[in-house]
Amino acid sequence: MSEKIDQIIEDLKTLTLLEASELVTKIEETFDVDASASVGGAMVMAGPAVAEEVEEKTEFNVMLEEVPADKKIAILKIVRGITGLGLKEAKELVESTPKQIQEGVTKETGEDIKKQIEDIGGKVSLV
Repeated sequence: MSEKIDQIIEDLKTLTLLEASELVTKIEETFDVDASASVGGAMVMAGPAVAEEVEEKTEFNVMLEEVPADKKIAILKIVRGITGLGLKEAKELVESTPKQIQEGVTKETGEDIKKQIEDIGGKVSLV
């Protein structure tokens, strides 16, 4: 960054919340823009006091999104093996996509299931 930008950043760090709010209002008026769409920028001006940690998701649900008609039997076999469902229940699940086939699995397990089904031609998502 240039020295000028570094100086502006240092000056912004010293602003109070009221001054920062007034600055945003003045920038909106001067440049005819709306800062409400970029709330993150206003939080940076408020300082490092507001820092929320984002937890990494550890449990996933495996959703069967789409089953091509010509791949239904192969996917049905995999779904039966994964879920332990009987033939009738697994067939109903496969035919009623999108449908959840596993709940609360690890990312590794979810990715493994996804790979098995997608290798055959189905579509799966982890949510």
